Amino acid sequence: MPEGDTVWRLAQRLHEALAGRPLTRCDLRVPRLATVDLAGRDVLEVLSRGKHLLTRFEGGLTLHSHLRMDGAWKIYRPDERWRGGPAHQIRAVLGTAEHTAVGYRLPVLDLLRTDDEPRVVGHLGPDLLGPDWDPEEALRRLRADPARPLGEALLDQRNLAGIGNVFKSELCFLLRASPWLPLGELPEPARAPALAKKLLEANKRRTARTTTPSARPDRRLWVYGRAGRPCLRCGTTVCAADQDPTAEERVTYWCPACQPGRPAPGDRPPTY
Repeated sequence: MPEGDTVWRLAQRLHEALAGRPLTRCDLRVPRLATVDLAGRDVLEVLSRGKHLLTRFEGGLTLHSHLRMDGAWKIYRPDERWRGGPAHQIRAVLGTAEHTAVGYRLPVLDLLRTDDEPRVVGHLGPDLLGPDWDPEEALRRLRADPARPLGEALLDQRNLAGIGNVFKSELCFLLRASPWLPLGELPEPARAPALAKKLLEANKRRTARTTTPSARPDRRLWVYGRAGRPCLRCGTTVCAADQDPTAEERVTYWCPACQPGRPAPGDRPPTY
């Protein structure tokens, strides 16, 4: 699932391609929007809110989309072949004279009044890459449930918006805390939102996400994706286990030596 830095970068690209121009083509291929035609309306702006995308049009309308696991927006020039997937996977086409944005496999696509945007993003916590970033409010939300495991709390978009599985694992490592450590036992809890902000800001313009000082492709992340390999800090074998066995794509990576506190829960041992 794309994380906040990736969605922010996508919003910038869509804004540059579409904003300030009238739509010459609009094709929304979901049943409830099949008769909607926004052609002729100017695109005012495209912005991200956590992992959500908001495309605003003149007349007070917003197209809300979310990529979830495998959704994508691709941008093409008029003479360019569309290569984002087969036609039956296309859910949205927004075209101007200069560019066409095509949304593939979008699991969430809604059209609403711009004034009603809080209905779809109002539940989110402070946006790590947004103008509303408020570290005190993010910390307050994190500390509201001191018994909750750190990794789960970081993933909860109601606490702070933009963290996904990669940054969750990397943040826990940099905080030197087990992902299963209850938040109430985390030393210096204010470091969590501050460090999250620093990591996403540093990566929002990068195509290769990096949390370490190394430029080597195999050493850009401290623990994520490194199960069974040596920790880059201490050499201990990096572990992997489900943060929440009931949720898909929630594998957590950690170094048991660098991140003391709590082992992975459950009857089965961590995978390596």
